[in-house]
Amino acid sequence: MKSIASMLAPFLVFGLVVFVHELGHFLAAKLAGVYAPVFSLGWGRRLFGVRRGETDYRVSLIPLGGYVRMATREDDAMAGIEGGADRGSLDPHERPADVAPGLWDPNAMAPFGPKAVPPDRWVENKSVPARVFILSAGVLMNILLTIVVSSWIFFSYGTYGATASLSPVVDSVTVGSAAAAAGVAPGDSIVAINRQPVQLWSEVLDRVGKASGQPVDVEVQRGTERISTTMTPRLTAVIDPQTGDSSMVPRIGVMVRNPRVPVGFVESIQYGTRATWSMTTNVASTLKGLVSGSISTKNLGGPIAIARTSVQAAKSGAETLWSLIAFLSINIAILNLVPIPVLDGGQILLVLAEAVKGKAFSGRAREAFARVGVLAVLALIILVTFNDLRAVFTR
Repeated sequence: MKSIASMLAPFLVFGLVVFVHELGHFLAAKLAGVYAPVFSLGWGRRLFGVRRGETDYRVSLIPLGGYVRMATREDDAMAGIEGGADRGSLDPHERPADVAPGLWDPNAMAPFGPKAVPPDRWVENKSVPARVFILSAGVLMNILLTIVVSSWIFFSYGTYGATASLSPVVDSVTVGSAAAAAGVAPGDSIVAINRQPVQLWSEVLDRVGKASGQPVDVEVQRGTERISTTMTPRLTAVIDPQTGDSSMVPRIGVMVRNPRVPVGFVESIQYGTRATWSMTTNVASTLKGLVSGSISTKNLGGPIAIARTSVQAAKSGAETLWSLIAFLSINIAILNLVPIPVLDGGQILLVLAEAVKGKAFSGRAREAFARVGVLAVLALIILVTFNDLRAVFTR
């Protein structure tokens, strides 16, 4: 049963993050008075769903992403992308072949009926603030999801105390580290470094750090037995949680035992918000590194990598899986703000540019922008898929 749940984890991770993003666009469109006939998880032909009021809530054939179909003057062109057909050659009272009989309503508006959508319900006829609100709502919902999930994790599992003030009891040993080679085991207590007693974890870090890669004498207490050994600290990359900067410092390869501290409801929201901000800055730093070239594009992963990570997270427990959902959600939020025309950030930029220009761009100009955006996204998809396949075949 657990293995089945692990295999379903990618669908939970992808589905929830995409659902929340598209729900943001959908709710914002409804609030702005835009006609939104389709809310879909996936693209292409409709597999199944239910129609409630004006909207058909559906699951579609291609299980990548999703969309909210909004009324626009270019609605027929969008129908082809979403799995529908061009209505131009049909009798307005004739049911199109791509609309199931159960969805057709002679009193409804297109695409489920013969009535035309009023221009005041087209998305492009709404005010600039309303259109920006609709386009940014998906990102806002993903940020909110990250805060909610992170806060729930802190509320349910608590947080860790300050490591510097902890007793130096070993919780885990890094495979291949100096401590592992010396035989240090979880549960051991470090009692002395270079024959000087230690009582706090901060003292261990300080004395190992001052060794500068030179051998150190370490004494550990294991039950009633005291064991003396010598080990040489190895330079290890350590990331500053406040700045995100990485530095190389001497470490022997042990993690200190750090019991969880319960967190109240209000405090958990504070922790969740801070964790969301930390993840946001890390993602932004990664994007900056990719643009500057300091981070290789080989590090990028796609759907296969996310699916594999989701399965591993599910096997590790609910906390790890929900942490992955929070991290992926904030990634989706930040990446959608990249100013590529087919992404939310690019669409917002176009709306603001039209406002400054005083009139809408021509159909030819918008088509050119869209082509650039599609090519950029396709190039990214090819890159991450190549990275995924390379990882699979070179493991």
